[in-house]
Amino acid sequence: MSWKDPWIWVVVGLFLGALEMVLPGFILLGFAAGAILVGGLLWIGLLGDSLPLAILVLALAALGVWFAMRKVAGVRPGQTRIWDRDINEN
Repeated sequence: MSWKDPWIWVVVGLFLGALEMVLPGFILLGFAAGAILVGGLLWIGLLGDSLPLAILVLALAALGVWFAMRKVAGVRPGQTRIWDRDINEN
């Protein structure tokens, strides 16, 4: 087994996607999408034998998905949280 095998990237991406369902936070979802993207690009031959390029694509895809999820499910403009009770009050 090698990092050049596309199916390994896809399986890791699916595992991270399943793990995201158990531990939600939109962190693992980006890495899952990035790993699946790298697997697809390796499968069609666009990444070649460059591990640094594969890691760069993984990181950029993860960052892009994180920004997209932050935009979709994040704090809305104008939304504020009003605290009416302090956790330290008895």
